[in-house]
Amino acid sequence: MRRSGIVIIRGIVQGVGFRPFVYAQAFAHGIKGYVKNLGSEVEILAFGDRFEEFLASVSRGTLLSRIDSIEVGDAEGEMPEAFTIRESGTGSLTGFIPPDVAICEECIGDIDTVGGRYEKYWATSCVNCGPRYSIIRELPYDRVRTSMHDFPMCEGCLHEYTDPVSRRHHAQTITCETCGPSLQLLGQDGGEIRTSHPVREAAALLDNGNILGVRGIGGFHIACIEESARELKVRLGRTEQPFAVMVRPSYLGEIAVISDDEWKVLTSPIRPIVVLKKRDPGAHSAISNLHTIGCMLPYTGLHHLLFSYLVHPLLIMTSANMPGYPMITEIETAKEKLKENVDYFLTHNRSIVNRCDDSVIRDGYLIRLSRGFAPTRTHINLGCKCILGVGPELNANATLYKGGVCITSPHVGHVRNPPTLAYLQETIRKITDFLGARYDIIAHDLHPAFLSTRYAKELADEYHAELVPVQHHEAHIAATTKEACVGIAIDGVGYGRDGTVWGGEIFTGTAPHFQRVAHLQYVPMPGGDLATRYPERMLYGILPTEETLNLLSSRGWDETALRVLKQQVARGFNTISTSSTGRMLDAVAALLGICRERTYDGEPAMRLESEACLGLADDWPIPINQAGGVETLSSRALVREAFEQYGKIPHLSESEQPAARARIAASFQHNLARGIAKLAINAAQREGYHRVALSGGVAYNEAIRTTIEREITGTGLEFIMNRDYPLGDGCISYGQCVVAGLQVKDRESP
Repeated sequence: MRRSGIVIIRGIVQGVGFRPFVYAQAFAHGIKGYVKNLGSEVEILAFGDRFEEFLASVSRGTLLSRIDSIEVGDAEGEMPEAFTIRESGTGSLTGFIPPDVAICEECIGDIDTVGGRYEKYWATSCVNCGPRYSIIRELPYDRVRTSMHDFPMCEGCLHEYTDPVSRRHHAQTITCETCGPSLQLLGQDGGEIRTSHPVREAAALLDNGNILGVRGIGGFHIACIEESARELKVRLGRTEQPFAVMVRPSYLGEIAVISDDEWKVLTSPIRPIVVLKKRDPGAHSAISNLHTIGCMLPYTGLHHLLFSYLVHPLLIMTSANMPGYPMITEIETAKEKLKENVDYFLTHNRSIVNRCDDSVIRDGYLIRLSRGFAPTRTHINLGCKCILGVGPELNANATLYKGGVCITSPHVGHVRNPPTLAYLQETIRKITDFLGARYDIIAHDLHPAFLSTRYAKELADEYHAELVPVQHHEAHIAATTKEACVGIAIDGVGYGRDGTVWGGEIFTGTAPHFQRVAHLQYVPMPGGDLATRYPERMLYGILPTEETLNLLSSRGWDETALRVLKQQVARGFNTISTSSTGRMLDAVAALLGICRERTYDGEPAMRLESEACLGLADDWPIPINQAGGVETLSSRALVREAFEQYGKIPHLSESEQPAARARIAASFQHNLARGIAKLAINAAQREGYHRVALSGGVAYNEAIRTTIEREITGTGLEFIMNRDYPLGDGCISYGQCVVAGLQVKDRESP
């Protein structure tokens, strides 16, 4: 039986209270020696008769740690007189910093303890909670390498920090009102409002209908009560886009229907925004005109204090940045950018080193991968090369592969503008430095004009790395599974291998070897991107008939606009072909008059889904044809059926018309999903596959997703989806790494 050893533990063992945890286990088992950080590993020298028990205990890790491997070697030297926590040293960079997590119940209790050291202190935290990724500057994780270095510990905090029985033992974020970061309440002009109770004053301002910019742990939010929601939408110029809300836990059940699984996620240390079904689909329309509402619970000490003073039960809590742009983190930037949007600022003086937005989940599937989830670590064998996936254009992030682990960054945004490109570059630089990466391969989207593609080429030159272009939808399927499958990728747009815009694709094969065997029918997008903003253009592209022109004329299109539209489609001028599922949904939303102009990403399809949830679906014929040696689902036939059904609405009574419109919306979604499933089933049966994978942003639509799943499993096929990465484009950078790594492995294998 071993009585001593040198132990190396790899994984997420930084920023998770691992060293004080090891210290406590050593004390409990009579062990002498030391523990210290080495890069992103932990080294333990241990002597004692109960060494084996001690090793078993530390191998279980802490609440936030993730252990990859444990190596035990022979101890050298004399046995020390005690067990100590040594100063960190350098070593290999194999792990990573954990994401920021919500304040724990014990720290909330400390905030609420009258007369305690942390009474009403907004930045209270311990080894089990609080900021991590957002404050780290470099590894190994010690206070001196975080933004907490700006706040030297007072005597009281230092006592707890060095006390082995305290849960703040070696907690790098420990701070109190005496020594820690402080809050300020500022006016619209940025001038400080003198008050000894900034949180209480901020709550009163919110209750009175004011709109505040609130600096959190990862960036600025804009907050207001429900009664001020419409005013905020006007100020932001986002009159239709739904807001997320932060809700008092006791009130949440009054506005939304919550399953047990959703409640577990809402109350977990991650505390993401969870998209819930409204208890009344038409309620809270100023916040969301959909049948759903994005809700989160307070997740910081600051939020807890705000709600302790607030009279109202919920707050709009939306990111202060424009959609697709990086979060605002600095107060000077907030004062400049938000001066027309907010009345006051509630801010603090702790630097946000790494911005991090709120994560979003719906039905257990990630929509936005960020706070609490990211940086995300995934174990996968992609060979010995170091790989970087720079992601897509929209909803981008970055993924780095090194030594059997992929690290995916938090959500970055839409890399179609210089500020977000700069944020992507900054994020990649930081992850590169954290992990000491030297890239052999840079994977990027197939589209040659993306800013991320151009950046990939610059990095390839810098690192003398190989460039690997990866088709967007193949990355979707590769992110879902490495196993042989039929892959369904349904989304808005992605550059296809034939130069058209894909978005409704069926593949067969095993990553990286996919074959496109079926897709939605190609239809024209008149005006290109204009057809995404004005979906009635898409409707005419699919159904270029006099009936469609007459409908558009009745809605106010003038003769010149109609003539230009008609000529565009007839001549193919400034018109591209697409097989996009999202564009089909857009077209039917336009047909039904639900959304004639898109004001935010995904709006037409989301509005259509909300309409459809009020209706019953009918089975329509599923028109599948052959084109170019592959099966196609006829987009035109399905939209034509919807158009014919819509033509009957004027003959119904006014009271019957809403139900008829909802029935068309529900039926179109239902039959589109049936058709997509049929393409996949045919491919599986034809080529002998037993597994079907589904990915893409359209899969967030519950009716479409569940219909596809029901049709697939009804034939005895296995159905799989990805719950670790977003179904939308937040999985693409990871999928790019998978495809690129497997390509190189195949090429280099004997």
